[in-house]
Amino acid sequence: MSFLAEADRVRLRAAALRLDAGGDRDKPDSKRDVFADLSSPVSPLRMRATPTSSSSSAGSAKSPALCNAAPASRGSGGGRGSSHSGELLLPETACSSTNNNNPPRPPGHRRSGSGPLIFSGGSSGGSGSGGCGGVGSTATSSPLANALPAGNICSSGRVAASAAPRPRARPDVLGSGTGHYGHGSIMRGAGMAPARGSIDTGSSSARSPAPDTLQEVTRAGNEWYKKGRYGDALRHYDRALALCPDSAACRGNRAAALAGLGRLAEALRECEEAVRLDPASGRAHARLAALCLRFGMVEKARRQLTLAGNVNLADPAEWQKLNEVESHLGKCIDARRVGDWKSALREADAAITNGADASQLLLALRSEALLRLNKLEEADSTITNLLKLDSASLSSMSTKLSGMVADSYVHVVQAQVNMAFGRFDAAVGMAEKARLIDPGNAEVGLVLNNMKLVARARAHGNDLFKAGKFAEASIAYGEGLKYEPSNPVLYCNRAACWSKLGRWSKSVEDCNEALRIQPNYTKALLRRAASYAKLERWADCVRDYEVLHKELPADTEVAESLFQAQVALKTTRGEEVSNMKFGGEVETVTSLEQVRAAIHSPGVTVLYFMATMNQQCAQITPSVDALCSECPSVNFLKVNVEDSPTIAKAENVRIVPTFKIYKDGARVKEMICPSFHVLRYSVRHYAVSNS
Repeated sequence: MSFLAEADRVRLRAAALRLDAGGDRDKPDSKRDVFADLSSPVSPLRMRATPTSSSSSAGSAKSPALCNAAPASRGSGGGRGSSHSGELLLPETACSSTNNNNPPRPPGHRRSGSGPLIFSGGSSGGSGSGGCGGVGSTATSSPLANALPAGNICSSGRVAASAAPRPRARPDVLGSGTGHYGHGSIMRGAGMAPARGSIDTGSSSARSPAPDTLQEVTRAGNEWYKKGRYGDALRHYDRALALCPDSAACRGNRAAALAGLGRLAEALRECEEAVRLDPASGRAHARLAALCLRFGMVEKARRQLTLAGNVNLADPAEWQKLNEVESHLGKCIDARRVGDWKSALREADAAITNGADASQLLLALRSEALLRLNKLEEADSTITNLLKLDSASLSSMSTKLSGMVADSYVHVVQAQVNMAFGRFDAAVGMAEKARLIDPGNAEVGLVLNNMKLVARARAHGNDLFKAGKFAEASIAYGEGLKYEPSNPVLYCNRAACWSKLGRWSKSVEDCNEALRIQPNYTKALLRRAASYAKLERWADCVRDYEVLHKELPADTEVAESLFQAQVALKTTRGEEVSNMKFGGEVETVTSLEQVRAAIHSPGVTVLYFMATMNQQCAQITPSVDALCSECPSVNFLKVNVEDSPTIAKAENVRIVPTFKIYKDGARVKEMICPSFHVLRYSVRHYAVSNS
């Protein structure tokens, strides 16, 4: 140690002893604390010849003796009432580091400029505050090399004990020892943990949320999931994922909630991300395998189940489902190849039942089989369900059908269903999408070409029909049928041309073809019924109008056409038609003679026994009136047992409502308190058989 430093030490000791001997009442520390500072890792102060006092300018910028003497006091000076934060204020630069007279720094000493200052609420005045330069405002430009904690040099001139600065290399928590450093604990560096409930927003170091917070959020999401409230569960899992974005478990939980909501494609992506984050997680692989199986991605599901099996988390039941789906899918494709559409439909349904319920490929196979079996309504319904699916892309599937990739095949089937229902523009659009996906496939190219030709023929035929050129229009529709021989719309359109040309038999033939392909084709049924009327085939005409009236109960034109056909049919049979009425209410009878006459009249008669105050009668009466209008060939009679007890007694009626059906004078059916469905079925059954 140099001579100057030793002289400074002696002077400091002497000053401390003098002050202690003088009994200064403002002493902040004991004598022991003064000497304890001598072992501090902070270098001792080098004093000039002029001793420091309470009124000196030791803290001014011009004095090199004291660089950090800025107590935080109530007033401008020190003294008993002063208070300080107690933290270490470390300057960032040193101007006296080149002085060879400085003593060597002990190990662990913080060099000036080695790190940021730490403040926790201590006041720092300006250059004129308390007779000292403000440390907080001038630390970066201070010419001094070493510093003591703020407030350690009091206005009385006594030196208080100082705390050693913390080395930068240790990111420990300040305030964790016996000394008090500022207001509360301050954590620095990569070891600092975020506040409870906080979210890491871009720090370069990985920060984890408080475990209890993540656990609470996840636990709440699990409770909602168990209750089937997947939307509420998803909100909690989203929050957990925000707290811990790199957690495979959080991704898996979110995938489970998304799957519960039917958002399967999103769930699949979350599972893939979970596997990427934690390739060793058997649970993540198992969950991904289950979703792949639902999409019909058999090969990918097998790979994931194998990876899950490596950690003994593969469910044997999942393997069984996978094998079943794979087997049925293969059989379905084989049946399609040979045109066995019944077997194809059966195998597709079995694969879907065994777990591949979100497979676009299987739904397309099912729809095509239904289309070939002339079950157009079901085929269209299946395609509608396919379009509603939140499904993953099929481009990664290796399965091919007749050389077509899976995506292309799905679009081809959609095009065929649209064509069958007369949605020609949509059909061509779907076929073009299939061609873009699989441009080299010959079958796709043939389908697209045929659909363009059919759409062109249909448009040309419509133009000719509107122009009144019915013969030419029929030829145009026939050209379309050459490329699409199972199109019910073209058959029905050509039947309309035959009707306009008065060729009723040809019209019936084309309507028959259209109805063979699509049995519930209402327009074809209407045209066939009208053609039957022109041909005076009244029994067939009544049968078609009965079906139409059942499907279109509110259509008055159909109801009136049915009534006229029924009258014509009875007339040709020589039956009485004077009692037939269209759209009337049920007739009320009050005498036994009226009842006897109605019962023995030709045709079907329905006797309705009721009571005004009976609740069941009040409920069913409006339906009976509607049924009377629906079946104009049936004679409906109403008997109020309260007003006509003699009739009730003669017919042995004790409970209301009671219905009795007579046909040609003989009772064929009696129902006590029936449902309207049973009543309607029975009446229509005897009315149709009578006609």
